[in-house]
Formats: sequence, C-alpha cells, structure tokens
Amino acid sequence: MSDRTTLEIIAPTVEEALAQGLAQLGLTADAVSVEVLDSGSKGLFGFGGRQVRVRLTVNPPPGEVASVVPTRQDSGRRTESTPKAREARPRPKVESREAKPQPKAESKHEARLRHPEKNPDPAKTLPLPAREEVQSADPVLGAAESIVSRLIYHLGMQAQVSAHYDESSTDDRRIIQVNVHGDNLSALIGRHAETLTALQHVASLMVGKQTQQWVQLVVDVEGYRERREKQVRQIALRMADQVIKTGRKATLEPMTASERRAIHIELRGHPAVTTESTGEEPHRKVVILPKK
Repeated sequence: MSDRTTLEIIAPTVEEALAQGLAQLGLTADAVSVEVLDSGSKGLFGFGGRQVRVRLTVNPPPGEVASVVPTRQDSGRRTESTPKAREARPRPKVESREAKPQPKAESKHEARLRHPEKNPDPAKTLPLPAREEVQSADPVLGAAESIVSRLIYHLGMQAQVSAHYDESSTDDRRIIQVNVHGDNLSALIGRHAETLTALQHVASLMVGKQTQQWVQLVVDVEGYRERREKQVRQIALRMADQVIKTGRKATLEPMTASERRAIHIELRGHPAVTTESTGEEPHRKVVILPKK
C-alpha cells in the first residue's frame, strides 16, 4: 500500500488529540505513529492561545514495508504544513518538531512579516499588486479578499489571502474559494474546524451585504480542508472494511456537512455497505451499515 492513512487532530492537549484520533480510526495506540505539528500555546490571560495539532499515521501491517515518499525541494513557497514521510515505528512516539537551522539573512519583505508594524493596515495582508489586479478584474473577489483579510487582522493574526472562483461554479451558482496562507494559523482552524467554519459564515454574510448578492464562500487555511477531506475518505474506507468483517454497523464521530457528504460520496457505489446520517447538528453523524 503506497499511501498510509494519516489523520490530523486539533485538541487542547496531546493526550486528548491522541484519544480522539484513535477513536476515529478505531485502532489502538500501538497501531499508529504520532507527530506533534503544533505544540500550541496558552496565550495571554486566556486570549490568543493555540490548541495542539498532531498527526496520526497508521503503521503498516507486520511484514509490510512502508513506502517512503521522496521529499521535494522547496520551490519558494512555504511548505511547513506539508509533512515529510516518516518511517513506520512499532509503537507511537510523540515527536516535537526540532528547531530549524538558523535562517539566512531576511529580505525586507520577510522582516516585515516577522516584525509587523505596531498598527498595520489590514488591507496589506495581501500584497498590493495582487489585490489591485483582483479588484480590477472582479469586485466580488476583491471584496472577499479584503473582508477575510480584515477579519484575520482583527483576530490578531497576519496572513496572505487570495480568492478565485471554484471550478464547479456556474452562472447561477458561483462558489468563491478563499485561500489563507501564513505562520501559526492553527487557532484560525480550531477544534473540528469550528473557528474556520464560523469565519467562513461571517465572511460570506459580509461579502453578500457589501456586493448586494448571495455569495457562497469556502475559506481554507493552508490546505486544511483538502487534507481533511482526504483523511475522511480514508477513514470511510477503513470503517467500511471493519463493517464487512464484523457484520455490524459502525457510527462515526460527529462531522460537518461537507465531511459527511465526502463519506457518502466515497461509499456511494460500495458493493457491501451503505451509509446514512443520523442525529441533529452539530452532533450529526454518519452510520455505515452492511447491505442486506
């Protein structure tokens, strides 16, 4: 198997993240390796703190050699959120990322990002030339970028924001994809992506009011949603195999509507299992059942 199942969890502590991940995967602790992506922080007076973010990687079965994915050279874009492949270990060991080598002399742009002005203009969150180009091309995209940038600024963070129309957009239903990139943005995602979902909802309302039209906004932080969807699909296939072996239904953890939809789509054509959703928001779950 060339792709090993991975799962990213955000929780107040490493122990809680590990417990949640094992519950989702339906595995025991000795079946996974654990990597701490963000050790989090308590913040000041309870504000501005970050939760812990860890990655669980399912170890290959005994006798199976785990394939190592070759790392790619940095192409100039920040790739901190893309982990390097790690060799399988017999038991999980919580690993903290070691301090990186001393960086070279910073450019003026990097220095401004690392040492921001005392009262920076939130409109500067996105480089000015790119922002002007987007606004001149489409005022709705410009409004989406500007509003998301200001919301992030008022949350006490700095990031680069870009917006474009999703490939699935039509004339009657336009979906705007807003991508956010920056350092230490785990707090912007939150537990079970609750903070990210709230930011997306508020931004959609503000863009709609400013442009006087209904706008569907999808906000993503450092590719989190794409990674999460891949993880959810892997969980769906793993739990489907478990249902086939045991002959009993499996109930997954509460998920967002988009995550539940990903599971339904992944198992829609499965010959041995079927899926259904149960419960009320925000505790609605997917149940995987064997076909009769």
